[in-house]
Amino acid sequence: MEKILFSPEGTNGETVEFFVLEQTRIGGMNYILVTDEEEGDGEALILKDLSRDGEEESIYAIVEEEEELHAVAQVFQSMMEDVTLE
Repeated sequence: MEKILFSPEGTNGETVEFFVLEQTRIGGMNYILVTDEEEGDGEALILKDLSRDGEEESIYAIVEEEEELHAVAQVFQSMMEDVTLE
């Protein structure tokens, strides 16, 4: 499982580690499903890539808009048969 490090704003350079469960592209936007635990049940987040094409580093934001979150969660759920997103 791929592991990525994030440097959230306001954390003075501290990093947060997530494991990528799946990724997809919908309507021209890239999304990743990440979790804080490599094994077992963990907190999952859907992140949207806000960076522009060609940028060296990706900029991700948590998907919070309810309709978008529900639609993307359904896509990830259908991609991953053994995972239930709540």
